[in-house]
Amino acid sequence: MNEREPMDIQDFTMDFFSLKGKNAIVTGGNTGLGSAFALALAKAGANLFIPSIIPDDGTIRKLIEAEGVGYAFMEADIAGDSVPRQIIETCVDQMGAIDILVNSAGLSILADVENFGRSQWDKMVSVNLTAAFELSFEATKFMIPRRRGKIINICSLFSFLGGRLSPAYATTKHGLAGFTKAYCDELAQYNIQVNGIAPGYYATAITERTRNDPKMSKIVLDHIPANRWGDPMDLMGATVFLASRASDYVNGHLLVVDGGYLVR
Repeated sequence: MNEREPMDIQDFTMDFFSLKGKNAIVTGGNTGLGSAFALALAKAGANLFIPSIIPDDGTIRKLIEAEGVGYAFMEADIAGDSVPRQIIETCVDQMGAIDILVNSAGLSILADVENFGRSQWDKMVSVNLTAAFELSFEATKFMIPRRRGKIINICSLFSFLGGRLSPAYATTKHGLAGFTKAYCDELAQYNIQVNGIAPGYYATAITERTRNDPKMSKIVLDHIPANRWGDPMDLMGATVFLASRASDYVNGHLLVVDGGYLVR
């Protein structure tokens, strides 16, 4: 059973949001929204270990090291046999511990329903769901003995919705939301918090084609009360919060950052 001394409201300070001295893994943290998650943690003081199938071109390294924190990169396919274990063990060997795991890397394969078969399905399940489980499983081997840790799963609006052209995307994101809740139930007793972030529609390279199509862009924006596409920076505060001591009693939650999309 977890017990701790009662705290007075006067004990709260902005230091609760500090990640100084913490070590974080962000899968796929050198591209797309992953870069925003990684840089947010670095700005809060965390050292970063980034495994990615995409080679490191030095861009995110430069940004992170400019924050005065440590940086390490490992080129890896997170869906490969034993690779999740190697990632976690390499991080611990190089940095001494793992405090935060952000399961950010994901795969989206699009095809008409008649052409979306088992090969597409299996690839997406292995990256989006199985790898997240294996990484979390391996990370908890180090978190449980220390009685602390943060796991943040990057979910999606499609953790709540259907979605055409990729049945495996909605399925794996629903699965990741379920895994978040299941692992919360397992790990809360060890003072490990497991939460998810569900981004909405963001201005990234992936959405560039849609954003440049006036008709398609209008369809999206008409569904967002904020009436704009999200900026990657909109996710950075949520990431720091869920990785920090400030969220120690937040567990099994999916934090939706979508400009209000789901309410309309």
